[in-house]
Amino acid sequence: MKILVTRPSPAGEALVSRLRALGREAWSFPLIEFTPGRELARLPALLDALTPDDLLFAVSQHAAHYAGAELKRIGKAWPQILNAFAIGRTTALALHQTSGLHVSYPHDREVSEVLLQLPELQNVAGKQALILRGNGGRELLAETLTARGANVTFCECYQRCMKIYDGTEEAWRWQSRGVDTLVVTSGEMLDQLYALIPEWYRTNWLLRCRLLVVSERLATLARERGWQDILVADNADNDALLRMLQ
Repeated sequence: MKILVTRPSPAGEALVSRLRALGREAWSFPLIEFTPGRELARLPALLDALTPDDLLFAVSQHAAHYAGAELKRIGKAWPQILNAFAIGRTTALALHQTSGLHVSYPHDREVSEVLLQLPELQNVAGKQALILRGNGGRELLAETLTARGANVTFCECYQRCMKIYDGTEEAWRWQSRGVDTLVVTSGEMLDQLYALIPEWYRTNWLLRCRLLVVSERLATLARERGWQDILVADNADNDALLRMLQ
């Protein structure tokens, strides 16, 4: 098994290091990178508008990191009486470390559907819900909270930016190294990878690789693109990916 990890830095490099420590051949090939979001300046006012019974969500560790860094930069403390939630364990830890808040998260799968099953989110009518996210994403979370009567506001804390590669050069590189397993952790990156690789390499290499993804939704998208050998990890964190790759 020769593994290509497409998740962004630093998580991608961390997973590759752990794989190599176990004797696996693995390389990092990040498809996106992160920059500060366009709405970070609004964050202090958005937090000030929340009351103790309101809801705060972080949909990724990057949202938590960029939000925390911005508040630290301006010397503003996080409000300490909020109901805070995260999409999964890693994000919850990141939000707790930067804010000091107790953060609830789903202990099963790190997806919006499971987060929305938490008992605390069943009766949210009339509450304000602030969602810290990147440029887009987690529409199901917002739509469901709105349907349950919450008033939802987004804050774009970071942006995902596509990294530019020469598709033919990269396809030749990874095929010649014998890469037969791909790790992809978002639909955006899956589409980017599919579009990047020229048709000949796509047919003769890319779609023949085993694909490790992090949700059934992503697996369905991959099947529609033409992949057949697909594995679904329990969660999106490196621990879950490593368990599946072993």
